[in-house]
Amino acid sequence: MKSLLLLLLSVLATTATVQAQWYSKTYSMVAGWNALWLSGDATYATAAEIFSTNTQVSEVWRWNPNPDQTGFTGSPSAPTTNSEEWTVWKRDDPAEQKLTQMMGNTSYLVRCDAAMTLTLKQLALPPSATWLISGSNFIGLPGLGSGDSTSPLLSTYLASFPSAETTVLAPGSKIYKYVGGDFSATNPMEVQAGAERLNSGQAYWFESAATTDFTGPVEYELPGTSGLAFGRTLTAMTVGVTNRLTTGVTLTVRLESSEPAPAGQPAVTGGVVLTRRIFNSTTNEYDEIPMGGGFTVAVDASGRTNLDFGVDRSDITEFDAFHASILRITDSQNLTDVRLPVSVLAASSAGLWIAQAKVTNVSSTVPGATGTTTSQPFTLVFLIHLDASGVSRLLPQVFVGKLATTGNPLGLCISEEMILSQAESGVAPRRYVTCQLPAISYLNGVGDLEIGSTVTWKILVAHNDPTNPFVHTYHPDHDNLDPSFSSQLKSGEESYTIDRTCGFTFTSEPPNGSTVVGWGTTILGGTYAELVKGLNGRQDLSASGTFVMRRISEIADIDLTTSSK
Repeated sequence: MKSLLLLLLSVLATTATVQAQWYSKTYSMVAGWNALWLSGDATYATAAEIFSTNTQVSEVWRWNPNPDQTGFTGSPSAPTTNSEEWTVWKRDDPAEQKLTQMMGNTSYLVRCDAAMTLTLKQLALPPSATWLISGSNFIGLPGLGSGDSTSPLLSTYLASFPSAETTVLAPGSKIYKYVGGDFSATNPMEVQAGAERLNSGQAYWFESAATTDFTGPVEYELPGTSGLAFGRTLTAMTVGVTNRLTTGVTLTVRLESSEPAPAGQPAVTGGVVLTRRIFNSTTNEYDEIPMGGGFTVAVDASGRTNLDFGVDRSDITEFDAFHASILRITDSQNLTDVRLPVSVLAASSAGLWIAQAKVTNVSSTVPGATGTTTSQPFTLVFLIHLDASGVSRLLPQVFVGKLATTGNPLGLCISEEMILSQAESGVAPRRYVTCQLPAISYLNGVGDLEIGSTVTWKILVAHNDPTNPFVHTYHPDHDNLDPSFSSQLKSGEESYTIDRTCGFTFTSEPPNGSTVVGWGTTILGGTYAELVKGLNGRQDLSASGTFVMRRISEIADIDLTTSSK
């Protein structure tokens, strides 16, 4: 039995393909041991694939911070495969290849048989770091330096560290770096922050007297690791900036192109056209200014500011086109250099939606009765899918998971036979169902699912359908069988065929006059109207109210196959 989520409203989960913004960084490696800080993520390929052409690399060790580890008192210990803090890949030892992927914002020890330059393609990630008070910290710094004489001193970079007192970090804190060659009493070597030059690709061992998430003198806050991911519906996003320095800085903000995606990854169709949003106190609105080649912004000492961005989707017309860029920000003191991912998809309402209609008015069948308002709203729940070509479908059920088709893509289907189980795919499928539709596969809508338009569905509930309200399995007067229980009766003898015409009219504002964040983009809605024939032989019934739709998946394609046979 497949593991399925049966309750329609229990989880409102969005499924989407993971996209990325790519750049390459080159690291100068010496013979022996090197400490590498990977700012971006390279999990698109295995370690064996990444280093297949870099034959000088013989071993790669990933540091896994352990909050229960005791801090070093002399110098960092040599790595060992018996320690949970290390995951290793060795080229010539298949038994020692547990390291399969190169994660971002992570430190690595890389052993090279000879000096070389190592170029790694990676996807941009916002900086992040976790400093542990109870253990050693093997961390890199997203600075602008390359370790030469023109690079800032490490002491300048760390001067704003949260636990700073009279010296960097805390009095007596030790800092170590690897200098190539074999491990020894002088490798890793202790360095003085006041003499060490900043190297953005270098990872150092730090002793810390504080638990913190410090990443640099200038820090950035984003909604998540996807950075400025506008998706299909967002129109504005904000980057929070905090200046930890006791002096003001000027930030240079520019937009860079993404490199082509690695093999097997979703292609980058084009760049993102960003705008800078500046609040206009006269109009009480934001002015949208094309970002162009970039801009600068001053941040006061120990100050904070927000960088507000909008997006121009006018040139993005293809539904599947993925546009991506990299927002690169540096500061006037050359202490920080960060790459933040930016992405946008074509605006579209395509995907799977849950619609909840609240019926508040029903025509009366009582002779002489006046008024149609119900004593309380009655809720109807619908599943609606809209594909990229604008075809809307009403569904009694839909499955979300990995499909049993070629390549097993993540997708939607209407038959359980077309979805893989968790045991088969490693992903638990979800099933969404409604209980008020007859036993059909789907119904196409008539009209456009967009603001200002109406979509209608004609739903015929057969007189012998299990969902027909006249049918009762265990009642002899409502089972559609003759007195001998041998012949099926026709419609109108015990039960009746019901004809429902359901109409959804989409409005630009909530019909009840309220304010709903995301209305018209992430939330759709308007007025609901239904005409029912067959419940009352002499009079048609009408019902009306309002409805709200929320999208639970942006997948535009749906497999309408009813059987795999």
